[in-house]
Amino acid sequence: MAVSVVFGILVGTFYANHFSGNRLSIINNGSNRLNNLLRIIDDQYVDSVNIDDLVDKAIPQILAQLDPHSTYISAEDVQKVNSELKGSFSGVGIEFTIQRDTINVGNVIKGGPAEKMGLLAGDKIVEVDGKPFVGQVVTDTEARRRLMGPKGTKVEVGVVRYGTKAVKRFTITRADIVTPSIAATYMLNDSTGYIRIKSFGQKTYMEMLASLSQQGFSNLIIDLRDNNGGYLESAIQMADEFLPKDRLIVYTQGRKSPRRDYRSSGRGAYQTIPLVVLINEASASSAEIFAGAIQDNDRGTIVGRRSFGKGLVQQQIGFPDGSEIRLTIARYYTPSGRCIQKPYKLGDEADYDQDLLQRYERGELFSGDSIHHTGPAYHTTLGRPVYGGGGITPDIFVAEDTTDITSYYKQAVMSGLILQFAFNYTDANRPHLRTLTEVIDLANYLQGQGLVDQFATFGTHNGLPRRNLMIHRSYHLLDRFISSRVIYNMLDEQALMEYLNQDDPVVEAAIGVIKRHEAFPKKAAAAKPRRATSEMEPRR
Repeated sequence: MAVSVVFGILVGTFYANHFSGNRLSIINNGSNRLNNLLRIIDDQYVDSVNIDDLVDKAIPQILAQLDPHSTYISAEDVQKVNSELKGSFSGVGIEFTIQRDTINVGNVIKGGPAEKMGLLAGDKIVEVDGKPFVGQVVTDTEARRRLMGPKGTKVEVGVVRYGTKAVKRFTITRADIVTPSIAATYMLNDSTGYIRIKSFGQKTYMEMLASLSQQGFSNLIIDLRDNNGGYLESAIQMADEFLPKDRLIVYTQGRKSPRRDYRSSGRGAYQTIPLVVLINEASASSAEIFAGAIQDNDRGTIVGRRSFGKGLVQQQIGFPDGSEIRLTIARYYTPSGRCIQKPYKLGDEADYDQDLLQRYERGELFSGDSIHHTGPAYHTTLGRPVYGGGGITPDIFVAEDTTDITSYYKQAVMSGLILQFAFNYTDANRPHLRTLTEVIDLANYLQGQGLVDQFATFGTHNGLPRRNLMIHRSYHLLDRFISSRVIYNMLDEQALMEYLNQDDPVVEAAIGVIKRHEAFPKKAAAAKPRRATSEMEPRR
């Protein structure tokens, strides 16, 4: 079967809908060199060989010769990858981290089976189905395997709760758990709504409609920073809500995929509302489709930094063993006709992965003048110049603020020590922290707890030498990061975003655009993105 899978990649025929995975028909005529090679290895190699494992290693190498986004997903990873896009999975309903070889419950999903049975944030899972589950066997993959499972099946977990040593056991019936793609929706001020979208899954569009219907805003900021994309259809549905009738949203075209245009229906509920979209270097794929549609149609203002630059469309194709490939079948083009896929060399994934580092080294994250465009100029409906060949360039550039970043701060972040400290602090103070249920109350309390000094002592005991001058310089960044993680541990992701957005220069820039009534672009000759004005400068 494994031989047929490899052979089928090269000569198989398939059928698939544009937005869903379908089975791949495998044709094996025995004439392919790879097919023959695997037969010879299986028959004559000096040692026994697991052909399935060999195939799993060979397929990614073959796809890597095509482009950076054609990928192979093993059968064991398919469920995890698909659940992230589909917006749901079957399990017990907890968010967890692994600390000291033990599962620590970070959050219990509201309305999920774990909450109904009485699990609490801070519980440590030490048993699963009557057997100890601690030590080196505890990995993210193994924890998911034991806790997730078909809807309706049961799993028994043994937990140790804060302040006790006895193991408390719960029998939980697994259920479908919704994983929202929207991290936060709330009012930034009396008139401006804010929505943070983490990814474009199957349910993102309906989530957005439900979230926005609860807000009484007259202006809107959509935050797509760090959104690495997802389903093309979701981005199209979302853009349709904001565009007048018969506006081109995006079109796709490939060697075997005829051009297909996607146009707005004119039925959207937010066609005239002032709109600002936030992007950065990690906004990719469907996030860029949405931002490109808004920019090219002069429907709103894009604020932030140049996006990732993924302009390739993948089709999901499944194999009989449950594994899948995502094969690039087309490129997508924004309404002005630009493909925003950044350049790549065939088979050189390392060079492709260095792009963001190269942006940093040439100063692009700190100055809009350093943005390097590799494609030609195109024009929006108002004639404003926009560029292809490497992401969406924002209309207003906001620099990354690195003024207070020191080597101490970078080591504290990269080592994971801040996350460990924040969890330990949360766990040790959970009874009192539970009484602070509002973001502002919890943030104000944490301000008076000397968290940075406590962390510096913790760091010293865990391999991070104390550097007082650097700690002083990075004090605000350290305090902000530590407090944000405690807030997330105790409350939720929306609370985290509300706290971080209070002094976020990109959010401040977006609010400034709305206050100056500049959300709707005007015809301009300038080709480069404007910088944020003084009221929107990053904190120094």
